Amino acid sequence: MKQPTKRKQLRLGVWILCFGILAVSGPGFAGDSWPVFRGNKNLTGVATSRLAEKLKVLWTFQVGVGIESTAAIVDGTVFIAGLDSTLYALDVRDGTEKWRYTAKDEIKSSPSVFDGVVYIGDEFGVFHAVDAASGVGKWTFQTEGGITSSANIIDGRVLFGSYDNYLYCLDVKDGSLAWKAETDGYVHSSPAVYDGSVLVAGCDGQMRFVTIGSGEILKQIELGDYVAASAAVVGDRAFVGTFGNQVLCIDLEKAEIPWRYEHSDTRFPFYASPAVTADQVLVGGRDKLLHAIDPRSGEGLWTFSNKARIDSSPVVVGDRVYFGTDGGTLVGLNIASGESEWEFVTGSAIVSSPSVAEGKLVIGTTDGILYCFGER
Repeated sequence: MKQPTKRKQLRLGVWILCFGILAVSGPGFAGDSWPVFRGNKNLTGVATSRLAEKLKVLWTFQVGVGIESTAAIVDGTVFIAGLDSTLYALDVRDGTEKWRYTAKDEIKSSPSVFDGVVYIGDEFGVFHAVDAASGVGKWTFQTEGGITSSANIIDGRVLFGSYDNYLYCLDVKDGSLAWKAETDGYVHSSPAVYDGSVLVAGCDGQMRFVTIGSGEILKQIELGDYVAASAAVVGDRAFVGTFGNQVLCIDLEKAEIPWRYEHSDTRFPFYASPAVTADQVLVGGRDKLLHAIDPRSGEGLWTFSNKARIDSSPVVVGDRVYFGTDGGTLVGLNIASGESEWEFVTGSAIVSSPSVAEGKLVIGTTDGILYCFGER
């Protein structure tokens, strides 16, 4: 076998070190929590918490209409939004309701929690800041399109996209506009943070690097296809799926695409966002497969075949990856082999993604039931 050069060994060591720090600390957030969509500011979908081998339903909570949003879990509280235009705060121990806040329209975006404030957008285009302890609204900001993008927070600013073709940056204190960056399509995905700038892939097929301070677009990369998923950032690389049936690796320093993954047999879009570890890129497709890809080469490692498409973004917890399916099944696979080790049938489609913190997994279904799994 050909031995790697010292340069390649150094690059591999930096990759593993960066991922190790990321997995342990969850960049920008402390403790065992799930404060933003995909778990951390780099949107890697990797949990710091641990789960029991055989998960049991600890409690359920019924939302008025349905759930497409992914929950946040911070300081013993689960924050979840529903298509009934309501944001709920629940006790993570037993699911009892602490408070509810009513938005202007149905909510598809996922709540982000930072410094005691919950940030979330609705389909009427209103972005809300809500006190996490009381559920009292602090301020709102009106955009000109629906907000499905979930917020990211850094340096006292909150960033999110809108269907009015803008990426917004607001002051967390009062919701005043710091800047907005125009794109050529809807901004459905959530922004990730990289080296003092924010990355966002849009429905115009471009990935943009925008300075957090001024909103200046530093550079952009042509991805080639419509993108609804959020990019996961590890080290100097980002990973994202497209509606062109591909998963892309993007070198953020060189602004190049080192590889494009496409399954040899299936040709279906990737709507779900990937989870990324040092050894795997894991992403569900509308081809009813969960794909495991080598992050260095882009070669397929294994696939798991399911009976329904996978729009739920996977989450890595220890040696397992968890995700939901449109068929209503929550699945836990062995991350090394791709073999199923645990499954739970909800009876309703799962579009939202798992949230994992405090030894619990929380996920909602389109019939409005929020499930909390853990060890009894």
